[in-house]
Amino acid sequence: MKATITILLITNFITTTTLAANQEVQSFSKAKKLLEKQVYNNHRKTLYCGATFDAKKKVTPPKGFTTTKYVKRAKKIEWEHVVPAENFGRTFIEWRDGHKQCVSSKGKVFKGRRCAEKVNTEYRYMQADMFNLFPAIGAVNALRSNYNFTMLPAVKSDFGSCAMKIDNRKAEPPEIARGQIARTYLYMVGAYKRYSMSKSQRQLMSAWDKMYPVDAWECSRAKKITSLQQSENEIVKSRCQSAGVW
Repeated sequence: MKATITILLITNFITTTTLAANQEVQSFSKAKKLLEKQVYNNHRKTLYCGATFDAKKKVTPPKGFTTTKYVKRAKKIEWEHVVPAENFGRTFIEWRDGHKQCVSSKGKVFKGRRCAEKVNTEYRYMQADMFNLFPAIGAVNALRSNYNFTMLPAVKSDFGSCAMKIDNRKAEPPEIARGQIARTYLYMVGAYKRYSMSKSQRQLMSAWDKMYPVDAWECSRAKKITSLQQSENEIVKSRCQSAGVW
């Protein structure tokens, strides 16, 4: 009975409480530089494939990694929005419809990500939230695109030894990444009122959160980002505290 009450309380906390959001770093470029130099400086591994990379972002792929698409982008890491920017970006009117300030030097009107980034401060904070940014091999980032995560049991990996599957505008990440992905989604839906998840996506993320617990690196990463961003990922922090690694 106690376990049931605890689960209900946790679920209620996630669905009704607004967690602390990024209010410190507006620049996506700055966020990436901070991650490169102050967060991943002693843990240069990509989220999905566990590839290593150096200070110049050059990737050393794991043995058996292959890709037939975006081959040039496979040579360097890129910073992946685990919750795709488009998923929350389309909630901004500037993304959908543009803005009077979104006109190029040649007089061409534009909208989408570029417009939202130019004129909307809230969007810039969401885009630059480092809790939602992870290093990924460029080709993997490109092929994952803005696809939602799900289970694809009948699909083979697109990347050889790296068990990242992509099919029919859906993606299944390797087991090593699922816990971090889940807690990122739960953080974003709690921190930003304008972002929401479907019932099935929430159920999947809640399941992955329980099935794939935090490790020392995930907890260390969260602490580092908190010190830079001046906000906390309470989802990760609470799991780390329960595991005794905070």
